[in-house]
Formats: sequence, C-alpha cells, structure tokens
Amino acid sequence: MPMFQPSKRDGVVGFDGGGDGHVIDLDTAVKDGVLGGVGGGVVTIGVGEKLDLRKMIEELDLSEVPSVFICPISLEPMQDPVTLCTGQTYESSNILKWFNLGHLTCPTTMQELWDDSITPNRTLYHLIYTWFSQKYLLMKKRSEDVQGRASELVETLKKVKGQARVQALKELHQVVAAHATARKTLIDKGGATVVSSLLGPFTSHVVGSEVIAILVNLTLDSESRTSLMQPAKISLMVDILNEGSIETKINCTRLIKMLMEEKDFRSEIISSHSLLVGLMRLVKDKRHTVGTLPGLSLLRTICLHKEVRGFMVSIGAVPQLVDCLPSLDHECLELALFILDALSSVPEGISALKDCLNTIPNMVRLLMRISESCTQYALSILWSVCKHAPEECSSIALDAGLAAKLLLVIQSACGPVLKQQSAELLKLCSLNYTDTIFISKCKLTRTIQ
Repeated sequence: MPMFQPSKRDGVVGFDGGGDGHVIDLDTAVKDGVLGGVGGGVVTIGVGEKLDLRKMIEELDLSEVPSVFICPISLEPMQDPVTLCTGQTYESSNILKWFNLGHLTCPTTMQELWDDSITPNRTLYHLIYTWFSQKYLLMKKRSEDVQGRASELVETLKKVKGQARVQALKELHQVVAAHATARKTLIDKGGATVVSSLLGPFTSHVVGSEVIAILVNLTLDSESRTSLMQPAKISLMVDILNEGSIETKINCTRLIKMLMEEKDFRSEIISSHSLLVGLMRLVKDKRHTVGTLPGLSLLRTICLHKEVRGFMVSIGAVPQLVDCLPSLDHECLELALFILDALSSVPEGISALKDCLNTIPNMVRLLMRISESCTQYALSILWSVCKHAPEECSSIALDAGLAAKLLLVIQSACGPVLKQQSAELLKLCSLNYTDTIFISKCKLTRTIQ
C-alpha cells in the first residue's frame, strides 16, 4: 500500500493521511495574514448568536477567498470540508457525488483510494467559519455605519444651505452609489422626498447635478416620480443635460427615462426643443462615446409617443442619426434603426429619410449584416422610402445592390414576414423597368461581400 506524505496547501493546512489533520495555530494564521484576515485573533460573536456559514458565503459573495477554503471539485468555498486518505480535502456533498458516479480515485491526484472513508475536517471548518465571520461582521458594521450616516446626511440637508448643502449632497451621492443599504435607508426614511424637494427653478446646477446623481440610484415610488414631473423640475433637468459633465448628462437621461415609465407621464413634458437637441448632442459626442447608448435609449422611449415624432424630425434627428450609423456598435445600431423606423411613420419623417443622401446606401449595407432585428428595421425604412418615391429611390437602391441583398433575405432562415416584405420591395423596385433592364440594374452577378 502506497504511503503519502502530509501535504501543505498555501502553507496553512497539512494532513497526516486522514483524521482531523494538523493545522497551524488559528490566531497566528489570521494575525499573520496567511488567510487574509481582518485583524488578529478569532472573531467574537455575541452570546448565544450563531452565524450560518452558508448565509455568510452567499451574502458576502467575495471574489477572493483563500484557496485552501475552495473545494477542488466545485471551485466554491467549502461549508462541510472532509478529508480523504490521500490528504486531499473536498466539500462532502461534492466528493460523495464523485463516489456515486463510480469513481474510486482522488479527483485531484487521480490516485486509487485504498480507503474510501471520509473524515470531517473540523479544524479547517473552524478556520473557514472564523474567516467568513470576520468578513461578515465587518460588513454588517460598515452597513450599520453607512445607514446611520445616510440618515444623518438627510437631516443635515433639511437645515443647511449654500456650500454646506453641496458638500452634504456630494457625500450622500458617494454613499448611495456604493451601498445598497444606504439606498434602502434613504427610501425608508423619506430621504428621496427631501432630496427631490431641492430641485426647483432657482436651484443651482451644482446642487441639481448632485441631486440627480442621487435620485438615479434610488428605486423611486410613484409619488416621488409624480413630484419630479413638475415642469420646473423637468426644465432644470433639461438645462443640466445641456450644460453638465458627461456623467451628469447620462444621469439626466437615466432619470428622465425613469420618469417616463410612470403611467401618468404626459408627452408634452418631453416636447422640448432643448431636450431633443441635448440628446442628439450626447449621441453624436465622439469624445465621450459612453453617452451614446443612454442617449439613444431615451430617444427610443421618447419616439414611442407618436405626437413627438414630428418634432424630432424638425430638429434634424433623421440625417444626424443616419450619418451616425456606420460608427455605432450593434446595441446602439439597433436602437438608432428603431428610432428611424418610428420616424418613418410620419410624413415629414419619410421626406427627411428620402432627402438624406446616405439613407438608402446605409440601409442596404445593413441588410443581413448585424441581426434579424436590424434587417427588419432597415427593410421597413427602405420600403417606406421607396414607396414614397418609387422612381427616384428604386434606382438608387438597385445601384446600391439592394436586389442581391433582398434575394439573400428571401433565401435565408429569416422569418416569413421579412421574406414577404423583401419580395414585395423587390417587386416594387422592378415596376419601372423591363425585365432585361431590371436584371441589368440588379447586377446579380456581383459578388456580395
């Protein structure tokens, strides 16, 4: 029978072939930082209080855990460590599943076991329990401190003005952005009402920016959202959107989008020239592309209100979005195409799309390139434009290679609706030509890149 020498993992645990094993002194392990402990000695838990290890592991969800605590099978922290005759330690449920599959080897060393018994490693369990307890209790203490500080800041905001108010808002912003418990405390203590009350026609942009940064981190109830939809508050948000930093601009778009989810939201609130212009600037800002997605996301929500679409066209949204298409990533591209498709439902939108030189070439290029959704939007836009001015647009579309792309859609695995629309668009484009001329203009022998 082969004999195994005691193994040492991470310089912490050494096993002597079974039993409870030999472990270095716990106080020394924690104090010396071998296990990444937080302070020296064993954690003290209140009298009669017993923390559940499973709960601590789940709530902490730590990315860095001492490897000696990790089960080699599941790569998760062990809650019931057991040791084999080889000196290797596993989570009991995992090693039992290994045995139930008919394996009679050690999963780590792949050596045949001369003894399939498992021995609870109580010392390692105590080590794991103590380490997680320290982390858990520290987290709880910090959480309580954060909750208390959030409450204090809310009370401070009721009393102070000027620079003191700005400083209190900045600290509260940092606290709620970093801690879920602080966000909950703010809601439970009525802090959202206190903070939102600071928005008004005479609010400075410095204060307004911090207030908005706090509010976008909260789950606001219907009453709070209704309060924020007051014209003076929306007007301030729009002003800050146009003049704030990129982070502030994004926060403004997120907050306005959140308010638009309220069932009582009125479309006239967003019928603002300044709002739409500010959003288009955000979308086109090549220095800060991080604002493109939130800007397009809000524009998509806005264009769901049919009565606003004509106003969006009037600010030049169509040519600006069309020209942006080649530089957008897939997620942003789908949003932009959705918006353009929505705008094509109004007469002025169709005219703007037709008059934009890049509309047809860009749409043809996108067919069968990104996703079925993008193909659907591009095809819908092409149909609207070509139907609006068949003689002019059909010729441009065919020269751009539309026919070959439509044949690709028809022969692809796309849905029947897309295939039918492609066939109808192909037929529409052929109406002004004889068969010979049409086939010649299609250039179907050209290789499709």
